[in-house]
Amino acid sequence: MLIGIISDTHGDVHGTRLAVRVFTSLGVDIILHCGDIGSAEVVPLFSAWPAHFVFGNVDRRGPLREAIQAAGQTCHERFGTLEIAGRRIALLHGDDQAVLRETVRSGRWDMVCHGHTHSASQSRHAETLVVNPGAVARTLQGSVAVVELPTLAVTPIPL
Repeated sequence: MLIGIISDTHGDVHGTRLAVRVFTSLGVDIILHCGDIGSAEVVPLFSAWPAHFVFGNVDRRGPLREAIQAAGQTCHERFGTLEIAGRRIALLHGDDQAVLRETVRSGRWDMVCHGHTHSASQSRHAETLVVNPGAVARTLQGSVAVVELPTLAVTPIPL
């Protein structure tokens, strides 16, 4: 199973469409959006997949919550948890560094996905894989990530 991970779209419909084309070409099965969605116009672009969204620090929650619900997608508010292909996944924006650190260090998750920094990264903390796909907008080089489950193999993808 392939998971597409995206963050910090900041309402950039053009950049998000580039990411959607990448996800489509790779045969992604599910989308995780790590926040700073930015605009309700971005949400329907993920209609081809089950998509899970968390809010970032700049998101106007009311309109975005309504758009996510209207699209039949899942809104986890500020912190999401999923189990996919036997892997426990946490999803958050990452602007609250204390919450991010505690989530990573807790040992409860096989993978923690976050954004906020606009810089792609991946690391390990004990048995936990930490993935930041980078940003679609407000960055010099847009990027997303794809993770294969259950192996947790990460592929960072520049846009």
